[in-house]
Amino acid sequence: MDRLFKLRHNRTKVSTEVIAGLTTFFAMSYIIIVNPSILSASGMPWGAVFLATIISAIIGTLVMGLVANVPYAQAPGMGLNAFFTYTVVFSLGFTWQQALSMVFICGIVNIIITVTKLRKYIIKAIPESLQNAIGGGIGVFVAYIGFLNVKAVIDGAETSIITFAAGVPEIAKLNQPAFWVFLIGLVLIAVLLLLKVKGAILISIVATTLIGIPFGVTQMGESSTSFIDACKELPTTFLAVFREGGIESLFTDLSKLPLVLITVFAFCLSDTFDTIGTFIGTGRRSGIFTEEDERAMESGAGFKSKMDKALFADATATSIGALIGTSNTTTFVESAAGIGAGGRTGLTSVVVAMCFAISAFFAGFISAIPAAATAPALIAVGIMMLSAFKDINWAELDEAVPAFFAGIFMALCYSISYGIAFGFVFYVIVKICKKEIKQIHPILWASTALFVLNFILLATL
Repeated sequence: MDRLFKLRHNRTKVSTEVIAGLTTFFAMSYIIIVNPSILSASGMPWGAVFLATIISAIIGTLVMGLVANVPYAQAPGMGLNAFFTYTVVFSLGFTWQQALSMVFICGIVNIIITVTKLRKYIIKAIPESLQNAIGGGIGVFVAYIGFLNVKAVIDGAETSIITFAAGVPEIAKLNQPAFWVFLIGLVLIAVLLLLKVKGAILISIVATTLIGIPFGVTQMGESSTSFIDACKELPTTFLAVFREGGIESLFTDLSKLPLVLITVFAFCLSDTFDTIGTFIGTGRRSGIFTEEDERAMESGAGFKSKMDKALFADATATSIGALIGTSNTTTFVESAAGIGAGGRTGLTSVVVAMCFAISAFFAGFISAIPAAATAPALIAVGIMMLSAFKDINWAELDEAVPAFFAGIFMALCYSISYGIAFGFVFYVIVKICKKEIKQIHPILWASTALFVLNFILLATL
């Protein structure tokens, strides 16, 4: 085990990695039920997407763990699955087979830009201040996900009688059982972390799940599709991109070709920068991607660094997921929960993959873990990651302005890539105003231009 994952070299041990893997899995297990619920609205069979979600997560996470030896988990990404259903299928009028085909093409594009090391060069081109902002921003984003998942922060329009308060966020009412369970879990995880209890995050998830039983918050998932039924439905989506109505149909109507290219572009940009943001935000500060790894990146000889391998694992996962029958498979930001619990090697990922495999037979039990139990874990991890902000010189506006937008807009826009986009745009504006245009890396110019183009194109859809 030590030879395979280099545990001692990474200053970790089997028990720590197992706990980290379980922590990551429980933090992201909601995707098992949520993803098929979203994609099935497009006409895809629920059971087929359920299995495709699990299979793509297993394959992508195993590649991440066994090839790259890093503690990241992969699964169909939230946001991208909603874009798949509500924008590509509902708004633009494409079939789910065509949407899957565009996701497959997106995966191929990501593989190409990863093999050519373009994604790696993008990471190297990002200034240190923005990297720290992205790291802290991921923390804000992860914590915000926790608050939203348990509806601790709600839209004031839902409860307010006063017109001017409509739409203003406010804290949830204390008469909600789930909110009480969440508060108990939040106090519990804070106490365990302050007392430096080993496995604090995982213990709090399990304990809060049990506490939720008498509150009626912890309940078995309501899935009407059995594992056998799901297996029977899987052939409907498996390799559907190569059958009638798949990739070939995207290019039969030339009048729709520009729209197809715009949609693929939108998929690619979001997928690429979501992953880059996650790696920067969690990998550098935790020591997963070390200086030695960066020197291997800079050598340019083959795929020697962990970052190279991790980016390749992420790129291949999207195409594999599309072939099985799901939207973009990406590196989950909830991996930060496992990293916060001490995960440092691919053994964490292998444990996550094993949990996904088991969940195929026990979806009801897995989905019984309420958001009230996992939300405190995400908030705790978010707090830990905010330390990246301390390395930003907030007294200097030329550094503070881009950092603010990169660090805060991730949560406000509910998108890692959009946070990075606004950070890039304002970094370029600052450098132009300061007459320091030469300090802007050509790749940063190109990335910023692509983001602006993406916003313009999306506005015309």
